[in-house]
Amino acid sequence: MLITKENEEYKAALSDVSEDQLPEGDVTVAVEYSTLNYKDGLAITGSSPVVRKFPMVPGVDIAGTVIDSLGNQFKAGDKVILNGWGVGETHWGGLAEKARLKSEWLVPLPAAFSTKQAMAIGTAGYTAMLCVMALERQGVTPDKGDILVTGAVGGVGSVAVSLLAKLGYSVVASTGRADQADYLKELGASDIINREELSAPGRPLGKERWAGAVDTVGSHTLANICAGTKYGGVVTACGLAQGMDLPATVMPFILRGVILNGIDSVYCPIETRIEAWNRLAQDLDTKHIDLITNEIKLSEAISAASDLMKGTIRGRAVVNVNA
Repeated sequence: MLITKENEEYKAALSDVSEDQLPEGDVTVAVEYSTLNYKDGLAITGSSPVVRKFPMVPGVDIAGTVIDSLGNQFKAGDKVILNGWGVGETHWGGLAEKARLKSEWLVPLPAAFSTKQAMAIGTAGYTAMLCVMALERQGVTPDKGDILVTGAVGGVGSVAVSLLAKLGYSVVASTGRADQADYLKELGASDIINREELSAPGRPLGKERWAGAVDTVGSHTLANICAGTKYGGVVTACGLAQGMDLPATVMPFILRGVILNGIDSVYCPIETRIEAWNRLAQDLDTKHIDLITNEIKLSEAISAASDLMKGTIRGRAVVNVNA
């Protein structure tokens, strides 16, 4: 898939390109699967100027097999994954049959996962794991109370619910899709609330409801989460589906010692990435991977990107780039 912009005309379409058009890099990968993340939806639909260079192949996630490598870190036949690093924004990404990449961006595929399963997890699941690790690092244990997950039917939310439930936490899932209650309970949610409880302007400080949170929404939702977090609780923020603003006060932070922990998955150090993927291999309930997976063909990715932006895709859209 190639995104072009000529004479202010922005277009995403399937195109044939020659291998010598691939960008610089020391590792060439035969891509097997990619995904559609929120950022990919923005790029493909042109809803936000996330693409910095044209033409651009979108796809912030890649899983495949090394074809050749100029260095010693990887060799032909190695299975690898990539998340972030500006791929799909400034460097050609995963919605293609081949990708040329920098070796320092790549993580060896954990033996527990196939390339398809790795992309069912993708940046969304890896980000969810980073959020869980941040909660653990700040001392939020299952005995401290409920953990709220917003945007729970989406990619980050689905994996976060599954991970937290398996680790013994009581999970409150927030969603605007009441018809997905059974899905969220199957993932392990113990309670489900309507996102409208959190999305409107609220009070500077509310009733203490949860010990921690994984928020993918931002804006008023994040402000209300902080206002409802228990004393000493931790809120991890990793998304801005409602907006990039934060109309909050300092009261939750200075009166209850609430910690707001930002989560960056794009430029996260390689050591932390490897730790997160190893934890996913250990802690993610593998039976949930199929439950959250929706496989599509590359030719279906443009229409699926529009559905993603409308919030009608459940879980993860995994793109088989060779189908």
